[in-house]
Amino acid sequence: MKFLELAKKRCSVRKYEDKPVEQEKLERILEAARVAPTAANRQPHRILVVKTADGLAKLKKAGNVYEAPLAFVICADHATSWKRPIDGKDVADIDATIVTTHMMLEAADLGLDSIWVCFFDPATIKNEFALPEGVEPINILGIGYVAGDVKAPERHEVDRKPLAETVYYETF
Repeated sequence: MKFLELAKKRCSVRKYEDKPVEQEKLERILEAARVAPTAANRQPHRILVVKTADGLAKLKKAGNVYEAPLAFVICADHATSWKRPIDGKDVADIDATIVTTHMMLEAADLGLDSIWVCFFDPATIKNEFALPEGVEPINILGIGYVAGDVKAPERHEVDRKPLAETVYYETF
């Protein structure tokens, strides 16, 4: 599948079949994360795989993955992330988000559906999953097989702003 077709096909899913994600697919999603670019190749992402009933119940205390049978908590290790020398900007959250995007698109390419969750309680995740000091949960990615219909790829023609509203050449 061509990249833009894949990107337009992917949408947020809030209802999943009660069917586990195959181990081979899980490993391909993790490989997509592994090859994702990060600032200065520091690779500060730390990925927590959550797929057991107990783990998913703990995750549910912090945020909603809409009964997805597999979830990843993509974290950032601030001790290893690159900081911009000019102003000290820590790009760990950017790196973790790039990794999440790779994972999400690989899942779509594998015929899986996903939900990207940023509305969660980080303190609960840190506590429930014993995250070490300096490791911050950035994103949650729920993955599984959709139960029901998904949005049509053509939705982008009306759901997205035209380029003229978001792109500037040379100056604002």
